[in-house]
Amino acid sequence: MIRVLDLNFKLVAILENAFNVGYERERNIVPTATFTLPETDPKNAKVTNLRYIDIEDVGLYRVMPKLTTRNSSNRIIKYELQHVSSTLFDSVLFKYHQLTNYTTKQVLEYLINAQKTKHWKLGTVEFTRYFHYSWENENLLSAILSVPTPFNEEYRFTFDTSSYPWTINLVRPETVATARIREDYNLQGFTMEENPMGLYNRIYPLGAGEGVNQLDIRKVNGGSYYLQDTASIATYGLHEYIWVDKRFTVAQSLKESAQALLDEWKTPIVNWKISASDLSDITGINADRLVEGRLVQIIIGQRPPFNLYIIKESRSDIYSGRLDVQLELGNWSEKGSTQTELKRRQQINELYSQGATNILNFGYQDNCDNTIPAVIPFYIDDDVVNVNTIELTYRTKRFRAYSGVTKGGGGLVKSTSSGGGTTATSSSGGGVSKSTESGGATTQTSTVNGQSTETSSAGGDHSHLMFHFGGVVNRNWANETTANMFTAHDNSAQIIAGGASNPVNLYTAGSSGNHTHSVTTPAHSHNVGIPAHSHEFNTPNHQHSVTIPAHNHDVDIPDHTHEILHRIVEAPDNPSNVVIKVDGNTVPQTALQGDRVNLAQYANKDTNGNITRGRHEITITPDKIARVEADVILRVFIRSQLGGQL
Repeated sequence: MIRVLDLNFKLVAILENAFNVGYERERNIVPTATFTLPETDPKNAKVTNLRYIDIEDVGLYRVMPKLTTRNSSNRIIKYELQHVSSTLFDSVLFKYHQLTNYTTKQVLEYLINAQKTKHWKLGTVEFTRYFHYSWENENLLSAILSVPTPFNEEYRFTFDTSSYPWTINLVRPETVATARIREDYNLQGFTMEENPMGLYNRIYPLGAGEGVNQLDIRKVNGGSYYLQDTASIATYGLHEYIWVDKRFTVAQSLKESAQALLDEWKTPIVNWKISASDLSDITGINADRLVEGRLVQIIIGQRPPFNLYIIKESRSDIYSGRLDVQLELGNWSEKGSTQTELKRRQQINELYSQGATNILNFGYQDNCDNTIPAVIPFYIDDDVVNVNTIELTYRTKRFRAYSGVTKGGGGLVKSTSSGGGTTATSSSGGGVSKSTESGGATTQTSTVNGQSTETSSAGGDHSHLMFHFGGVVNRNWANETTANMFTAHDNSAQIIAGGASNPVNLYTAGSSGNHTHSVTTPAHSHNVGIPAHSHEFNTPNHQHSVTIPAHNHDVDIPDHTHEILHRIVEAPDNPSNVVIKVDGNTVPQTALQGDRVNLAQYANKDTNGNITRGRHEITITPDKIARVEADVILRVFIRSQLGGQL
């Protein structure tokens, strides 16, 4: 019975008129099926592209595509189907995806979880292997099928559609024969082809990259580029093959996959094509069921029994020739569709970015000495596939200093306080000191305007000297009484200097009465003459004591600049040697200069002997103060799988 289901798995139609119902199953390949309907069958309208077709005892498929044929004798529509495992084609791994040191189950879970529609879940995984995987712009089914390709043991994918979500299993094939093909029982006929065209007993595996940067297996294969089988070479002669699969970025994975191919290709390919009858529906015996993946014991004529796997199973019509089955048998490691597999890989490889060789330059110029070295850091990113070279070119020169102008902001600065105290000077021995000489001069005092002044009272007999002159009073005193002469005040009297030789003194008469005197000082001035002279000082021995009280000082510094001479100053001589280290590892190079000094072997490495990714450091230490000018140049192969287009 053939049923048609919509995208929600609801029954749409049952195709009772279908004929030529056939299928083909091949190891680890998406199964296919076909059926035909008359063009006049109205149920053709129900069979649309991508709807599900459930074929009893065969499996669940979907329509893609349908082919309409019309001629004079036939008017039919043929439908081609793919197993529902093809739904994994519908989701893709966009851009770059990388998994490192994940178990096989974790890798498969990562891929299954990338489905946009969750049709599938992960079931049994019988392998626990750790490989590095990377995919770029690949569909999920191709990625899933590629997971066990590095295995050096046999494996098989199975797809269970008995419940939804459907289940994917990765299991080991049978190791004990569970089915049988015997002449005169269920064997109808066979052909056996031995083909030496696929014989290769020395393989050169190459992975991602190009030129000197292309991945090979030397580091994990004792330094040899190839794998070989000496027994095969002895039997058939040397047959070499260069096998390139640029999906591989890890040497160990590349080697193990190449070893699996060598095991397959080291002998001529023997293809068994057998026509047989599946009698399981008649006998009810499981050993009579002949399906893909089973290990079959073959007994033909007088040959000793031998075991082969059913690599491919097909039936042209499950209704008219229900018992008839066409089988291809072989060793499990032999890929009956090797060329198909290689073609598929090549198509995938075309989507991968292979990268390019780049030059990274790190420059350095600075002063250093024997305690503070020149430090040159450099960084190797995670997307660097190979480090081809690390080279140092350097020059050691005289220490160099520079000068310039600095600017002060000004401000108030307060000194520290002082406690004061008494301080004695040193003693002096004294002596005679002569002042500077003066040339003398005539100096006029300020003018006095004159005034009347009354003396204090006086008593008792006395006399007053009034005038003393040696001249003549220009007045006629004859007519004056004595009293008038000695008591009168005549402001008009004039004293006239004369040449008389006998001075005249005028006195007042004595008197016992109290009286006062008035003296009038006319306005006048005084002239004083100072002759040229000098002064001498005699300083005796002495000392000085000074008492300084507790105090502090405030200093106000205004905004200002300091003008300094601009110039470059170099030390008088060079150092005599240097010590160079890479990641703490000493390089045997002590000269003051070097060109393209190879540092790669001194950089830190991982357990596989590869230079570690991340930060590295070069130090150059001179034996005295100096200036170092250096360039570090790296040649690396980078695969562009990080970041974006900004």
